[in-house]
Amino acid sequence: MVRKTRDKFIEVARQLFARKGVENTTMNDIASASDKGRRTIYTYFKSKREIFNAVIESETDDLLDRLEEIVHKSISPQDKLYEYVECRFETMREIVKRNGTLRAGFFRDVRKVERARKLLSQRETELLGAILSEGQQKGIFDVDDIRRLSTVIVSALSGLDVPYISDSLADKGVDKTLLKDYISELIIYGIRKR
Repeated sequence: MVRKTRDKFIEVARQLFARKGVENTTMNDIASASDKGRRTIYTYFKSKREIFNAVIESETDDLLDRLEEIVHKSISPQDKLYEYVECRFETMREIVKRNGTLRAGFFRDVRKVERARKLLSQRETELLGAILSEGQQKGIFDVDDIRRLSTVIVSALSGLDVPYISDSLADKGVDKTLLKDYISELIIYGIRKR
């Protein structure tokens, strides 16, 4: 019951933040839309910032769950990397699309972006490292430092989120599909054992 109520507050807050923006949503709005009293919401969250962070964490958990499924698939490490890149870009696009005005407020506050990315990047680096380790163990990849390379790849993918989501490279002849393919091939051919 406790978890269910907390999750309901998070989902209602996400919807309100997406529709009205974080700045224009109050704790009263969230409590009211959840059919709960204001006192109840403060049992779970001390502030709007705390519930906002819970919304971001919920969204990143969705992405991480999907990426973790790929890591555990019974496919080759190369195929895992292709799927990883595609899943990551597409899931980030879905998150941004689903969250409407939340993204505008979120991207205006660089500290919020960095806080969310830091949490996401740490776990992403571990997941990507698992794929690289598997490829190394199977003699497919040649990687000197898996942790460092994972960090660089995750940072590179993060840097391509906005161009991918906005499809801003299409006017240069690089659509979303081509971007995913180029990045996957760049990673795989760069680390493949020769």
